[in-house]
Amino acid sequence: MSFAAINDILTGQLTGYWQGLIEALPKVAAAGLLLLVTWGVVSLSRAVIRRLGRRFRLRRNLTDVLSLLAGTGLWLMGILIALAVVFPTITPARALTTLGLGSVAIGFAFKDTFENFLAGILILLREPFAIGDHVECDGIEGQIEEITIRDSHVRQTDGQLVVVPNHLLFQQPVTVRTDRDLRRTTIICGVAYGEDVDKARAVIEKAVQQVDTVRDDVKDVQVFAREFGASSIDFEVTWWTGSQPLDIRASRDQVIGAVKRALDDAGIEIPFPYRTLTFSEPLTIRHE
Repeated sequence: MSFAAINDILTGQLTGYWQGLIEALPKVAAAGLLLLVTWGVVSLSRAVIRRLGRRFRLRRNLTDVLSLLAGTGLWLMGILIALAVVFPTITPARALTTLGLGSVAIGFAFKDTFENFLAGILILLREPFAIGDHVECDGIEGQIEEITIRDSHVRQTDGQLVVVPNHLLFQQPVTVRTDRDLRRTTIICGVAYGEDVDKARAVIEKAVQQVDTVRDDVKDVQVFAREFGASSIDFEVTWWTGSQPLDIRASRDQVIGAVKRALDDAGIEIPFPYRTLTFSEPLTIRHE
């Protein structure tokens, strides 16, 4: 084949490509304009969602998630329509079918990620707990510092940070210890068998009521004789105080100190454990 023939073939192909490009320019321009309009609609929708989030006092993370979902959906629609304009053979239905088959494979590959993602959305929508709440779940106990779309950050009382996957908080029972401002706490106090039970109960109840951290204005202090212990009659002492862990520990410390002082002042014995030893034969006592 001569050089002239090769040149004619290449020239013909390039001319065809150029003519095709010229013919496609209006479609490409229309697709570009469509993408530009999509960008404007996405920006407007995100602004509207943020404004609605502030009006209805939605969590910032939830607002961000709704904005992300709305933007992703609008961009997907805009890109599919733009492809259909440039390439008429690619219809939105065919493109969605292809995306559907691909999403199944992606879903199996990222099952845990999507599970955490959906659990995060449901947690943000339902709001079973908020940032600052003290929770306990599956042996993890601490204060919620952050709730993201994938996981939640729990700061334990010893200062360590635990990153908990959202599906665990969604599927497992969660105890929200600070759901209310008050929480009940209990200690066990024993007095000797020789003491008057009614007098001991009255002394303990009065001592607990005088503690500053005890909220007896909301809930009554309760003192009940619980059981016959090994060396004492045990009382169950119950009162209400703040719901934070520090509130519980501080209130217990004050109550125990107040009860100990009150029993000592009243001359009521808090016994040590007693042991009685029984021998089958008499013991011989030797004096040296």
